[in-house]
Amino acid sequence: MRKKIVAGNWKMNNTLEEGIVLAGQINDLVEKTELNGVDVVIGTPFIHLTEVNKLVGGKIGVAAQNCADEVSGAYTGEISASMIKSTGSKYVILGHSERREYYGETSEKLVKKVALSLANGLTPIFCFGEVLEERQSEKHFDVVKSQIAEGLFHLSAEEFGKIVLAYEPVWAIGTGVTASSAQAQEMHAFIRKTLVAQYGQEVADNTSILYGGSCKPSNAKELFENPDVDGGLIGGASLNAEDFMGIITAF
Repeated sequence: MRKKIVAGNWKMNNTLEEGIVLAGQINDLVEKTELNGVDVVIGTPFIHLTEVNKLVGGKIGVAAQNCADEVSGAYTGEISASMIKSTGSKYVILGHSERREYYGETSEKLVKKVALSLANGLTPIFCFGEVLEERQSEKHFDVVKSQIAEGLFHLSAEEFGKIVLAYEPVWAIGTGVTASSAQAQEMHAFIRKTLVAQYGQEVADNTSILYGGSCKPSNAKELFENPDVDGGLIGGASLNAEDFMGIITAF
């Protein structure tokens, strides 16, 4: 059985003090709530990782939002996978649409980042998705398949089994255009079919595919009822403990 996962991505928000408060609020709610088998993850800025890991004590998974594509060395400002591992973190978000768009992340770089993450025992949450122009020109399936294949299909079935996927309909994030639950399911089903063709039914059935398109407490239940949607990668709503918990309990 694949895992149900709700992962928050704080992005570049919260001072260290604010992050500790928010993580504490989330942790308190998690301790009081029956999660029904849902794994909870929070993706914090690098400076929060050590303190948040101490605070949540393993009840909540902690993710970095990126990692370097080199092991170590003269790469000023970069944070390596081994550094992330040393904070107690278990996850790392890779290939987020903002990293691809604003920082020019390529599939070639992501191949290296995935390898280094796996080598250090981290679980990559691998992001991908199409922009509005690609959706409107009906290239969305080709774009998604290409991003997954270029970034991950060099992995063995065993290695791929350690990956969590996160589909981001970039065209529906901050554009005023809303992706429907049916559109989410259509793409997630396509992704799983693509995995069947590459790795077989068992690997595909065991891969968690998260939805990363403006998931909120008001629409989470409808999204999570889809058979191929295994949770969410949550942006803005993860910055409020009550809203985040509302999404977690939507399962």
